[in-house]
Amino acid sequence: MKKLLALVFALTMVLSLAACGSSNDADKSGDTAGETVTLKVGATPTPHAEILAVVKDDLAKQGINLEVTEYSDYVIPNTAVEDGELDANFFQHITYMEDSNASKGTHLVNAGNIHYEPMGIYAGKTTDLNNIPDGATIAVPNDATNEGRALLLLQDLKLIEINPDAGLNATPNDITSNPKNLKFKELDAAMLAQTREDVDLSIINSNFAIQGGLDPKTDALASEDPQSDAAKAYTNIIAVKEGNENNEAIKALVAALQTEKVKEFIDTTYKGSVVAMF
Repeated sequence: MKKLLALVFALTMVLSLAACGSSNDADKSGDTAGETVTLKVGATPTPHAEILAVVKDDLAKQGINLEVTEYSDYVIPNTAVEDGELDANFFQHITYMEDSNASKGTHLVNAGNIHYEPMGIYAGKTTDLNNIPDGATIAVPNDATNEGRALLLLQDLKLIEINPDAGLNATPNDITSNPKNLKFKELDAAMLAQTREDVDLSIINSNFAIQGGLDPKTDALASEDPQSDAAKAYTNIIAVKEGNENNEAIKALVAALQTEKVKEFIDTTYKGSVVAMF
């Protein structure tokens, strides 16, 4: 009887250990065959979460449950990936990710290029770029890479000149020529669309412009050239913690996003305000 009880106990332990060894965590298993893997991805609502929704059913057929958490800021999604709360995020461009790694000590890498969102300049109190008043106030994003990007757009429009050594990290302190004595109001990128009436002009990322009810194709007074070098520097990506870029579930997500189906959705839905980069 004792031997029988010992045998039952041993079998119970083996089955328990086997159950513990089976995980739905994409970071642990990476194996999408034969079991459901939950892939947790952080994204801003527009257009990122909308694009992810296009591939949710396709991933489900591969045994991957895509769980999307929406964020309205640019900081938490990166720390959540770094800390393992998320498997990936989809909200930022390459340059922002690299700046986050340098300034916040994160260890994120690019798992795949998805799209580019041309940054645009939008009317507030001023509605004509040819009639900007002296001393006009322009609102720009307050994060390092997007502020530099906004200033470079103003330089392309011949409104200011920037020290060439500043590059993508330019700030108002790097302006070497400002004939209209423009003033700059640095705001959180998510607040720019809602505060346009408080300033003369606002320079807004397309995702937040769309969220704010603006159409980048028709409402922007000017925007970046999608064929410029900026398109490469500001391509939006699937970001993961270093070491997870070859995870099978992550690779399946990127492959699902880099399809003609998704490209057609982007082209039809956003009509040039979001441009596929694959």
